[in-house]
Amino acid sequence: MKNVLVIDVGGTNLKVCMRGKALLKIPSGKKMTASGMAAAVLKSVNGWTYDAVSIGFPGTVKNGKPSHEPHNLSGGWTRLNYERAFGKPVKILNDAAMQALGAYQGGRMLFLGLGTGLGSALIAEGVLMPLELAHLPYRRGKTYEDYVGLRGFRRMGRRKWTHHVHKVVALLAAAMEADEVVLGGGQTKKLTRLPPQTRLSSNEYAIRGGQKLWDQPSRRTPASARGTETPHATRPRRPAHRSHHP
Repeated sequence: MKNVLVIDVGGTNLKVCMRGKALLKIPSGKKMTASGMAAAVLKSVNGWTYDAVSIGFPGTVKNGKPSHEPHNLSGGWTRLNYERAFGKPVKILNDAAMQALGAYQGGRMLFLGLGTGLGSALIAEGVLMPLELAHLPYRRGKTYEDYVGLRGFRRMGRRKWTHHVHKVVALLAAAMEADEVVLGGGQTKKLTRLPPQTRLSSNEYAIRGGQKLWDQPSRRTPASARGTETPHATRPRRPAHRSHHP
């Protein structure tokens, strides 16, 4: 079993961990470049021993690399040679997909990451499918991310933001025919109540998903993530409850 350094790239913080180590948080933000990320991580984990690196990237990944620059960070993400930067083999996956992989328990699961923006992924009968729902139009000329991400919380306040989280969860769960919805990301701490038939994820699941990228053999890879060797998710059991959204 490989010792894997897992990096979950967020618009507010980088979350870095591996088995046997405490989770580290490194501030990111609009000025964080890809090379700056690598330098900050390497400085923080100096002395750690690891065999490989998994990176959860907040955007689309194609052919093993980010296909565009992220909305909530600075540049260089599509150009960086990640294996050269870290000196180890590197696998990159959409950040929501990586956390979904760690949280999956069976059936058809929709993952929504409520962070600076909105991450999304679907696992259907073990097949992982990264999604890009954040910038689809939602209402009044604004996107899903504008309402349920950090900007929405700051603009509307907790009560209205919670209302729209519930509404968006119901809409997307119905559209994806999900058995259950898993919510992750730092914004989940601000929810006054959870939507029906949902459960919360945590940073632990992102770390677990990053480890699974190396622990499990590749069996089927969605076109949007080719080059990352995305594995089938394991199916230990089906969820205890099925979602019944109107």
